[in-house]
Amino acid sequence: MATGPAHVLEQALHQRVSLVLKDGRTISGELLGMDEHLNLVLDHSEETTAERTRRLGRLIVRGSSITSLFAPGGMPAKAP
Repeated sequence: MATGPAHVLEQALHQRVSLVLKDGRTISGELLGMDEHLNLVLDHSEETTAERTRRLGRLIVRGSSITSLFAPGGMPAKAP
């Protein structure tokens, strides 16, 4: 059975996910796709910081900036 971030992402396609970025921001949105570098395409996305939440719409998130991913099953996956 495959495990790790890529497997979690494949299972979460077209579902809402939350990401924690290296700079502390949290991004959530519907996962539309990913590539071999774990760059993600999210739709209906929102960015949350300590100060505010703002709507971003469709967004590409660089895989190297992701520290944690939370998928529908509730299990976090650490980025490589």
